[in-house]
Amino acid sequence: MEKLPKIGLPILFIVIVSIILVSKSAVTVGSGEAGVLYKTFGGGVVTDEPPLGEGFHLVMPWNKVHIYEVRQQEAFEKMDVLSSNGLDIKLDASAWFQPKYNDLGKLHQEKSEMYKERILLPAIRSAARSVVGRYTPEQLYSSKRDVIQVEIFEETKKIVDDQYIQLNEILIRDVTLPVTIKDAIERKLKQEQESLEYEFRLVTAQKEAERQIIEAKGKADANRILSASLTEKILQDKGIEATLKLSESPNSKVVVIGSGKDGLPIILGNQ
Repeated sequence: MEKLPKIGLPILFIVIVSIILVSKSAVTVGSGEAGVLYKTFGGGVVTDEPPLGEGFHLVMPWNKVHIYEVRQQEAFEKMDVLSSNGLDIKLDASAWFQPKYNDLGKLHQEKSEMYKERILLPAIRSAARSVVGRYTPEQLYSSKRDVIQVEIFEETKKIVDDQYIQLNEILIRDVTLPVTIKDAIERKLKQEQESLEYEFRLVTAQKEAERQIIEAKGKADANRILSASLTEKILQDKGIEATLKLSESPNSKVVVIGSGKDGLPIILGNQ
């Protein structure tokens, strides 16, 4: 019994040290994350092996694990850029991106956790200034916004592609022009719309006039052909046919045969 305290203290010490070592060695990587291992006595950041995946991991207590989010993320950026004629344009954009999983060690070693601020956002600003500088404010305001978005994406992707960053999309959320320029563009667009509408009405009226001329000409030709083909004998035959049809109807009438003009019958109705 006297020896128990002497034996128990070393055991207790070993248990406490073991608990501390396990707590220092245990690393849990969350969902959508990956870990970059830093070996204090083994060459620093591990770049030739895949990063630590999701779940529980045990590492040496003197090593460190840097956690990165590897799911898609979004970065917002508001910029002041110049158009082709030197006017100040405010551009509101966002980028969808994520680090390249297999290059996560190199990203940490060369760019650090601040890669978004150090690499991605400066690249977006540079690409936006380059692209917007090719266009006029009117093009930025109306027809070229989608084209500009694609060009900024392509130029930014070229910059960050070899920086261990995967760029998925660039979205142009808003383009703000100086108020005077915006008003002038809107007036010009309105005038162009009114001009197009007026031209459309003129073309429509011209086509309607042409249609009426063609229709009138067709009727005139038909009447001329019909007049040339009608003879006295044909008219008499038609009159006789009409007389026979009318005589068969139930309405009360008197038919005088051969008493009309040109020998056609006269039909007297009940009115």
